[in-house]
Amino acid sequence: MSQFPQTRIKPIELAYGTESRAVFNFFNAVYAWMAVALAVTGLVAWYVSRSQAMLSFLYGSGRFTLVALLLGAWGLAIGAQHAALRINAAVGTVLFMLYAACIGAMVSGIFLIYPLETIGASFLVTGGTFAALSIYGYVTKRDLSAMHGILVMLAFGLIFASIVNLFVASSAFDWFLTYGILIVFVLLVATQTQKLKAFAEANANNASLASRYAVVGSIILYITFINIFMSVLRIMGGRK
Repeated sequence: MSQFPQTRIKPIELAYGTESRAVFNFFNAVYAWMAVALAVTGLVAWYVSRSQAMLSFLYGSGRFTLVALLLGAWGLAIGAQHAALRINAAVGTVLFMLYAACIGAMVSGIFLIYPLETIGASFLVTGGTFAALSIYGYVTKRDLSAMHGILVMLAFGLIFASIVNLFVASSAFDWFLTYGILIVFVLLVATQTQKLKAFAEANANNASLASRYAVVGSIILYITFINIFMSVLRIMGGRK
């Protein structure tokens, strides 16, 4: 009776890789904190829209008050990023939530100007657009770094022009800024996502730094989302 040689069958090893797992965890943290910040913004905006005293302070104290609040919120955003990188992620997160609350207070007027169905539709359009461009930025092999630098400069220019237009109050220029901000920040979603992915891949073995930068990444994407949403809402219109 012939005997066949026994062959040892080795189990198949699925090579997920530490790097891909680290990138996955990094983006999970980024989008989770971004979602929390958006929820804080929405809740604060709704609450402030129900308070006549707070609305009077925000919108009845003149444009200089609004500009001061905008600059203060900007300072909070910068402080949150520096705190996350230089102190710890927890401090950066707390400052980020304060920033999200400030933005909520400043955009609370949308509940008085637009119907709820328009706000909801604008949020869905923004979410779908954001998701599509973020996926593109994640999977594309094209280097978007050169375009990113140009878009960042354009974004700062448009935001500065928006502040100036608070005093000029040009309707035509306001619409130009609305479409300009929409286009620039939609494209920024892709370039920012690619930069975050590159960072996550380069620092796959540094969990501490990744957790800190996840807060920074969520702040950056949150700002992008809010600017897209406000532009879409303005374009969709439907005023009460």
